[in-house]
Amino acid sequence: MSPVLAGILQLLALIVALGLSYVPLGDYMAKVYSSEKHLKPEKWIYKAIGANPDTEMRWPAYLRGVLAFSAVSVLFLYLLQRLQGSLPGSLGFVSIDPDQAFNTAASFVANTNWQSYYGEQAMGHVVQTGGLAVQNFVSAAVGIAVAVALVRGFARSRTGELGNFWADLVRGTVRILLPIAVIGALVLVATGAIQNFAGIHEVGQFMGGTQQWNGGAVASQEVIKELGTNGGGYFNANSSHPFENPNGLSNLFEIFLILVIPFALTRTFGRMVGSVKQGYAILATMATIWVGFTALMMWTEFAHPGPAFDLAGGAMEGKETRFGIGGSSIFAVATTLTSTGAVNSFHSSYTGFGGGITMLGMQLGEIAPGGVGSGLYGMLIMAIIAVFIAGLMVGRTPEYLGKKIGTREIKYAACYILITPALVLTFTALAMALPTPADSMTNSGAHGFSEILYAYTSGANNNGSAFAGLNADTQWFNTTIGIAMLLGRFLPMVFVLALAGSLAEQAPVPETAGTLRTEKPLFTGLLVGTIMIITGLTYFPALALGPLAEGLAA
Repeated sequence: MSPVLAGILQLLALIVALGLSYVPLGDYMAKVYSSEKHLKPEKWIYKAIGANPDTEMRWPAYLRGVLAFSAVSVLFLYLLQRLQGSLPGSLGFVSIDPDQAFNTAASFVANTNWQSYYGEQAMGHVVQTGGLAVQNFVSAAVGIAVAVALVRGFARSRTGELGNFWADLVRGTVRILLPIAVIGALVLVATGAIQNFAGIHEVGQFMGGTQQWNGGAVASQEVIKELGTNGGGYFNANSSHPFENPNGLSNLFEIFLILVIPFALTRTFGRMVGSVKQGYAILATMATIWVGFTALMMWTEFAHPGPAFDLAGGAMEGKETRFGIGGSSIFAVATTLTSTGAVNSFHSSYTGFGGGITMLGMQLGEIAPGGVGSGLYGMLIMAIIAVFIAGLMVGRTPEYLGKKIGTREIKYAACYILITPALVLTFTALAMALPTPADSMTNSGAHGFSEILYAYTSGANNNGSAFAGLNADTQWFNTTIGIAMLLGRFLPMVFVLALAGSLAEQAPVPETAGTLRTEKPLFTGLLVGTIMIITGLTYFPALALGPLAEGLAA
């Protein structure tokens, strides 16, 4: 079987698996967030934290819950790292330096999982399992909660109430993420991923000496890292490490985990607003971009521009032979079009255009299908922008799902789409202008610029993957990327929740003959075009200096 055919078959198998899970998972999540009943374990949690899950919250109260919980999480994870040297199960590792501890705490709480350290050489079992893995669950649940609050804003009328943050947080963790993670961890163990609490041990002979490896609860962390679109690896090699991702079957399963909830949330959205067709329109937009990017990436990496690529069957540099170009390309697109950031190959070694595709995927706002929760609310923001543009073209007040998109709503949406590019481009410009940050670049010229542009794109978009080649473990990068991750995660949530509150207060607008049919293919095309045009106008000059210049010079 040719490598190209193998890649296409993997993609088709993935689409079938996602299609089979779409309706049952989407409907189940809609029931979870619409139910008025509380499970007994959930009641214990509410009692422990002193929360009343039946109290409805307006958007400022909902936002305070998000920010308060996240602030406590950052503090807890920071202190856990700073105290690691005194904790049992630390494997002899010392406490983490302040700037690194801040960066990692901000990263995992912001659902970014950017790592500027070697996991197997820095973090013991307590920090990995009790700190990082826990945040993989709850940070993903926070993202879903905010998305559900926005959906309620569309679904409700004449009220500013968006539900209860604590109930949404607990339900997302207990009823959705935890059960799937348990089953997924068993699947990964069956395929060969390790799951233990072994210490550091020597294995084999390597260049006249021995090689050291430490064990860990890898499978359980790997599954939620992908399922929650987190991305932080137990080992520095991330999902290219055989302990995390042993073979082609585990690789395909991990890609499935990355995509399954973000895609299924469009069904949840359709159910909660009372029109599954609206959910299908959002799904079609996400799927069109995802399939298009995957096909373009596979074409780029399978192209044979020289004898070395001909002999290898494509651009194999930086890729695992266990996965090949097809499995690596599908994974790279999935992880950068979501906020996952896990890697099974190293994006710096991709062709110039291939590296640009991974970067552009993040710069779209990671909305196709995007992160768990964040992909849905990001796409709905873009749908509001598209409706506004359509209203301008026909001279009609824009409406979406029976709600008018007025001055206040479009200001919230505009602020949302401006935050992340401002962070990315400002920090990239500062890093290139100042003398010290540039010393961290392994390469010069266009590729060196891409290393820094990719780092801030990844951080501010809460992706977490690295281009490789950049030494980001410095005070400058730890601090500035940490700030970019926190602002890129929580500032947009402010405008999402404010928009949700504004929509929930409105009375429904009756549909007329002049109402834009947002469930039709025409609107899907408009939405795809709007996303690509906005991203292109924002990032094209920067991309022209980096991956485009490198690709054209090859």
